[in-house]
Amino acid sequence: MENKKRKTPKRRFAEFTDDWEERKLSDITTYRNGKGHEENQLDEGTFELVNLNSVSIDGGLKPSGKFIEDAIDTLQKNDLVMVLSDVGHGDLLGKVAIIPENNRFVLNQRVALLRITDKTIPYFLFSIINKNQLYFKREGAGSSQLNISKSSVENFIVDYPTIDEQINIAAYFCNLDHLITLHQRKLDKLNFIKKSYLSEMFPQEGEKKPKRRFKGFTDDWEQRKFSEVATMHARIGWQNLRTSEFLNSGKYMLITGTDFKDGVINYSTCHYVERERYEQDKHIQIKNGSILITKDGTLGKVAYVQGLSMPATLNAGVFNVKIKDETEVDNKYLFQYLKAPFLMDYVDKKATGGTIKHLNQNILVDFPVVMPTKAEQQVIGMYFEHLDHLITLHQRKLQKLKNIKQAYLKEMFV
Repeated sequence: MENKKRKTPKRRFAEFTDDWEERKLSDITTYRNGKGHEENQLDEGTFELVNLNSVSIDGGLKPSGKFIEDAIDTLQKNDLVMVLSDVGHGDLLGKVAIIPENNRFVLNQRVALLRITDKTIPYFLFSIINKNQLYFKREGAGSSQLNISKSSVENFIVDYPTIDEQINIAAYFCNLDHLITLHQRKLDKLNFIKKSYLSEMFPQEGEKKPKRRFKGFTDDWEQRKFSEVATMHARIGWQNLRTSEFLNSGKYMLITGTDFKDGVINYSTCHYVERERYEQDKHIQIKNGSILITKDGTLGKVAYVQGLSMPATLNAGVFNVKIKDETEVDNKYLFQYLKAPFLMDYVDKKATGGTIKHLNQNILVDFPVVMPTKAEQQVIGMYFEHLDHLITLHQRKLQKLKNIKQAYLKEMFV
């Protein structure tokens, strides 16, 4: 007799050994489509509408900002709501969120209700549906907008363990999602603090003092043109590299605009060049403390070079910014000022009536840079460097938790 292949996950809690069973979603839930409430929608009211904007990419329930005053079919606690339409790449198609409380939410159109009718733990079902997003993407029909049908949803196969194992799995992922939410909130708070301080720690247009500053500093700030405080150099046309000259290893690093993000260079993605290409132009040889600005592609990205352990040069499309007088200008302050929204706001104004595709020197030379004394610059530069460091740490912790979740989603379900 042929042995039937066991249906068990790769990773599970030690006390569970039973095979999992296959069940259709229609066997364990009832399905109901939402209704249109366009004529009755309010910006505030008694019952909040659950619509396409209510479900996050991670499956959380977000405020829709839309309400109605009268409702009959309100949602119940632990109901699952599923996105049926997505105008993007289908990343939200089939995503579900859990309703947290009774009689406060109402289902809008293009979102479906899945109400559990069997012995099933809501968070277990929530996790397994959101894990299987590819199924719903494949089932999506349409061109500019993907849609999934009732039959596609109801025919989705759920691999189903005992209720006790569901409880353990649900508790694990619930705790993990809670940690992810906490770290996301901390990260959001730090980003909000930085945004607020950027608006308060630099003078507003036409003013000579900022709203918020460190103790001991009272002098007026002065405005200088960017070309007065720094020079800009980039790889000129005849020096451009062919892709055949990009090396995977070497003694001379080549930094491209795609190698940095959020002010930090990812050296692991950099290519290398021969010595003659490095020595070709000393103005684009960079070192620790150099400031880089992308002038092509994604315009205005800024990076501060640190942790560089070998000679390096720039690929096309990136400016090397050198401070003219380091006794007057602190490089970390200038980096933070360029990385703040001020530079791109200036570029956007210059682009009125058209689109700037290249950040040329003639655009940057008159860019206004507001400057306090060198001592105050240093304090401001160090403050934002510390804040950036905290933001990076929380981003890494958050990403690590998300990676753990993705790995365990693959291993703890059949």
